[in-house]
Amino acid sequence: MEPAKTITAVLFDWDGTLFDSAAASLRAFQKMFCEFGIAFTQERHDELYAPDWYGMYRALELPPEMWTQADRRWLHHYGEERPALIDGAAPTLHALRQLGLRLAIVSSGTRSRIRQELERLELNGLFDAVVCNEDVEQRKPHPEGLELAMRMLNCAPEQCCFVGDTPEDIRMGQTARVLTVAVPSGYRTVELLAECGPDILLAHVRELPGRLG
Repeated sequence: MEPAKTITAVLFDWDGTLFDSAAASLRAFQKMFCEFGIAFTQERHDELYAPDWYGMYRALELPPEMWTQADRRWLHHYGEERPALIDGAAPTLHALRQLGLRLAIVSSGTRSRIRQELERLELNGLFDAVVCNEDVEQRKPHPEGLELAMRMLNCAPEQCCFVGDTPEDIRMGQTARVLTVAVPSGYRTVELLAECGPDILLAHVRELPGRLG
């Protein structure tokens, strides 16, 4: 799919794409796993991290009956962090708005956390739709979340692009038949994203308005 001027809506992943949560998330995972007697290094994180973090729990052999408690402990530790937007993300979002594009978030994060972060960053009014973990049954790379956001926006796939920082994001966008835009972050390397074959591979999210305008 080639970049098109018919794009009317830009849908974003949140963590790592717009929100600089990689270091804070890692620290929260390390503290949480330590409570369960599991060592969790940066290398192990880079090897195992995926938007479906339960896959990471399985790989680390955390018993399923402990997953709910693990989620609560991660949220507790993450709540002690104060990450901010990716440098340049805020002006990028406002520039897209000035181009007349609608904006949405499709995240694997919990609704309470995402809403709190949007409120703290004074971004609530900027997005026309926000889809979170609780809104779907299937996790990324399944396209359910992206398809729900498009229905909320009343947009067809050919009118949308999805911007993400992980291979799961790109595969989700490809399955949903939208324009896919990859932005490297602390979660994945440029090489892994390039291997997925996104329609557009950016060095930084601030380049996006120039590619869509």
